[in-house]
Amino acid sequence: MAKESNHQSVGQKPRVLKEQAKNTGDDETSVKTLTWWTIFVIILIATIATRFYKVTEPDHVCWDETHFGKMGSWYINRTFFFDVHPPLGKMLIGLSGYLTGYNGSFPFEKPGDKYEDTKYVGMRVFCTMLGATIVPLAFLTVWELTQSLPSAVYAATFILCDVGLLTLNQYILLDPILLCFMMCALWGTARVGSLQHRPFTASWWGWMAFTGTSLACTISVKFVGLFVVLLVGLYTVHELWRELGDLSKPVTNAVKHLLARILCLIVLPIILYMIFFYIHLVVLNRSGNGDGFYSSGFQSQLQGNSLHNATMPRHLAYGASVTLKNHRTGGGYLHSHWHLYPEGVGARQQQVTTYSHKDENNRWLVKKYDTNDVPSDAVLVKHGDLVRLEHLVTRRNLHTHKESAPISKKHYQVTGYGENGTGDANDVWKVLILNGQEGDAVETVTTKFRLVHYLHHCALTSSSKTLPKWAYSQQEVSCNPNMRDKNSLWNIEDNVFAKLPNVSFQVYAPGFLERFFESHAVMLQGNSDLKPKEGEVTSRPWQWPINYRGQFFSGSKNRIYLLGNPIIWWGNIVFLILFSLVYLIASVQEQRGYLENSNVLKQRRRMLEAGAWMFIGWMLHYVPFWGMGRVLYFHHYFPALLFSSMLTGITLNYIVETVPTLVPNSIGNTIYHSIAGVVLSGTVYSFYLFSPLAYGMDGPSGSDPESSLHSLRWMESWEF
Repeated sequence: MAKESNHQSVGQKPRVLKEQAKNTGDDETSVKTLTWWTIFVIILIATIATRFYKVTEPDHVCWDETHFGKMGSWYINRTFFFDVHPPLGKMLIGLSGYLTGYNGSFPFEKPGDKYEDTKYVGMRVFCTMLGATIVPLAFLTVWELTQSLPSAVYAATFILCDVGLLTLNQYILLDPILLCFMMCALWGTARVGSLQHRPFTASWWGWMAFTGTSLACTISVKFVGLFVVLLVGLYTVHELWRELGDLSKPVTNAVKHLLARILCLIVLPIILYMIFFYIHLVVLNRSGNGDGFYSSGFQSQLQGNSLHNATMPRHLAYGASVTLKNHRTGGGYLHSHWHLYPEGVGARQQQVTTYSHKDENNRWLVKKYDTNDVPSDAVLVKHGDLVRLEHLVTRRNLHTHKESAPISKKHYQVTGYGENGTGDANDVWKVLILNGQEGDAVETVTTKFRLVHYLHHCALTSSSKTLPKWAYSQQEVSCNPNMRDKNSLWNIEDNVFAKLPNVSFQVYAPGFLERFFESHAVMLQGNSDLKPKEGEVTSRPWQWPINYRGQFFSGSKNRIYLLGNPIIWWGNIVFLILFSLVYLIASVQEQRGYLENSNVLKQRRRMLEAGAWMFIGWMLHYVPFWGMGRVLYFHHYFPALLFSSMLTGITLNYIVETVPTLVPNSIGNTIYHSIAGVVLSGTVYSFYLFSPLAYGMDGPSGSDPESSLHSLRWMESWEF
């Protein structure tokens, strides 16, 4: 019996050890889980505390709130407007205002206007709430990519403590909405990557759909969302290539992965994007000040527009009062006013421009070339006819001569000339219908035609170039000797003539898809036409990473100045360089067969791959701006900043964990904790120092030696 007992105890011992080991592992896992959640909750609390502190201040319009607050009002009032960005962000701002009691009546005229009793807080809190998600999303994204808690903490801390991001997140702007959806797309991509060994499960499909939805939302806020779409696309190609190279699975598996990604990352975002635009066009059904950027048919769908439910003659006749709309995307109306071209700009005759808003100064009288008399019967204007156009308000004729145009020097100047409709031979124009034949009559809206000068053989053209302040920043009209210029096509919009029967304008009404594509053409044209206004503070891409100059959000008593935390921004530049060196060294070591522990090698590959994707993300969101011709601002860098800060967190932790392995354990631990402590405490302290820039500054300017901020003005270009 004793022997049997001993035998049993010996046989049970391995099981007991296994159970003890299992319990020890469970305990360790529990501790790690508890630590993870504790840190995550601390980050959430710190994010809420810093982002929502003073969110209602200043209690006046700050910076671009004048634009996006106004657009939110227009959604509430269902008033159509033109903007260069897609609609989702502005719709959400309008919805948040509506749900929190704002009635859409505040004018948002200019920065500094007091809100008084206006319920603006709901819109600010909504934007701040979305902006606040950026910090935890950065933590979660870096964690998914690296499975390294310190890396995630560093990345989240750098984003949390950047006063520039804090400033950008606290106002009624598109940027916090854009950055939130961008980070959601990035997190979703990382989650899908972490589920690579559990494809086609419910969780995998859910995260794939989440990623596609986030991509749709990102690009529906601003077109720069295309950069994160491209990043996710590259990551997807990387994953598909990996699946194709897995020889343990058939090729059909890679095809399934491809089809799943087409469905979730291409088809789903396109459908959602079009749904957002459909809602946008249905909600904004009332005429507004942006109508003139769109075609005549588009305008006929807007209640209150002169073309809505309008009736007018089908054909153009002599004696008709008309408006001429340039047929290029976003083209304006042929316009004139009493003001003359200034001294030194061609002949000092009356200015002729294009103007994108409806105005009485857009109206012209169509006359025969050789008389001011209107025929007693209706005589139609046909292909090849010679006409004169008299500006109804000023009674001067559309005229050109061989003086250079104000901006397009190879074109001729176009002016208003004469008195009471009487001018000279330079007022005569030939009507040439596009693809027209002899006898073809000019029809309202649908006919595209050119006005070719009879003597100088040049075509009336809207060059799309913006004139200086003396022309009220309207667009240049010139006469182009190149008569094939696509900007020389016009159409008749308003057509008033009592001697012809009217037809309903509904015959010109476009469907949803036509309006959808026209909206995009107008937005893209508007983006390319964005030029700096006189006296406006702009910046160039080389200035952004070095934090060269900030931007005032509020210049009143409670001053707000957009500037990045210099410790973080300059550190990011250093770590962009360090990552490149570390990645190069690690690649050489691996290629040379440098022997390392397999677990160490696996973790290093994970860290460097994560860093590589962050580096690519930074490049995609920064480098394209170098080739853009449109006006650029400091805040355009902040999407790239998120990638740069996450890369810094990953690279810093890799270096901090590598250095102690080169020295004895006791010294290594001391070095590790010392570096971590200095970095985290220094980052938090720098946030404390520069936080007045985001929360509001009183007293003298930082350039004043008596100012409490004077010691923080480390660069002369900082204007706070």
